[in-house]
Amino acid sequence: MTGTILPDQSGTAAHDTPIDATVSAPTEADACAPITRIAARAFRIPTDAPEADGTFAWDATTLIVVEVDAAGATGLGYTYSDGCVTTLVNRTLAKVLQGTDASRITERWLDMQRAVRNLGRDGIAATAISALDCALWDLHAKRLDVPVVTLLGRTRERVPIYGSGGFTTYSDARIREQLTRWTDEDGCRWVKIKVGSDPGRDPARVQCAREAIGSGRGLFVDANGAFGTKAALKIAHTFAQTAVAWFEEPVTSDDLDGMRALRRAAPAGMDIAAGEYGYTADYFRRMLAARAVDVLQADASRCGGITGFLQAASLAEAQHIPLSAHCAPALHLHAAAAVRGLLHQEWFHDHVRIESMLFDGAPRATDGTIAPDLSRPGCGLEFKRADAERYAIDPA
Repeated sequence: MTGTILPDQSGTAAHDTPIDATVSAPTEADACAPITRIAARAFRIPTDAPEADGTFAWDATTLIVVEVDAAGATGLGYTYSDGCVTTLVNRTLAKVLQGTDASRITERWLDMQRAVRNLGRDGIAATAISALDCALWDLHAKRLDVPVVTLLGRTRERVPIYGSGGFTTYSDARIREQLTRWTDEDGCRWVKIKVGSDPGRDPARVQCAREAIGSGRGLFVDANGAFGTKAALKIAHTFAQTAVAWFEEPVTSDDLDGMRALRRAAPAGMDIAAGEYGYTADYFRRMLAARAVDVLQADASRCGGITGFLQAASLAEAQHIPLSAHCAPALHLHAAAAVRGLLHQEWFHDHVRIESMLFDGAPRATDGTIAPDLSRPGCGLEFKRADAERYAIDPA
């Protein structure tokens, strides 16, 4: 890895002893906990302004909230996907999980993987499984009355974040306002903007971002696969003049040969990052084997929940590649605090806004970091049902 500034690990907590969720200490709370209810609902939350990146534009984000009941406790999980995920959860995966032992999380994860074999594990199926897996971890930790990070084994007290947004629909003034808020108020050491919608404007937009944050902060760009290999390499050298330290998905991440070529030829001091569209461990293994990235991204709301996120982390660690958690900071927080090779967590504008609006216990940034609340069991989140109801797009 070259350009990315490593997080300060001073003050890092001693490693807690990890607890396997399937073989926890034999207490009354750990007795078999048959799942009695599974429910998913969809909520469509409008953005606060039109948004776009290099390959897509949107005006709302759909949040899928999942609950799992067992032994008098309720686990909470969620993902950002499409409303059709609720049908897959409520009709298909619920039948697979109903009556099974909620504490045997790995077995439940495998049950769900097998259930979607003929549907395909990627995409919609993966996001549904991700939400349910997170709910199962939350449920198990609540039954033990501990935070999820205690089950996983805490490796750091606080998780570094980078501010992420800078959409291609934004004016220069809006970019400056957003980026300076992240650096001055939240203390972020890095910020990221979107590029690729209008390549001719990108150098000026990146220059605007650099002027906003000054020379002492890391500047990242994300093309969401908008460029071809030669165009990406050309504009990477232009971005290098503004000390861009991270170029995310310069070409589509399905093109591993292109990603590897960009990584080899990228300017000194610029890391190539990708992985947010990884849904399975097989995808991450292929990306790492291709030597396509300097930093691997993984998203627990897409890649199989906490269980899948930890698989990605293990694969990255085995290849000595740092991991960055993609989006959904409240969902990732406990797992991110347990991953040894974690570089940082994306502090994505849309998700930070939604999570602060609709989840009690959502993290707040302090000195460019967020931290799990160890006084709250599970993931430490409580869904604000009344506040969310006006955004519901399916019946209760």
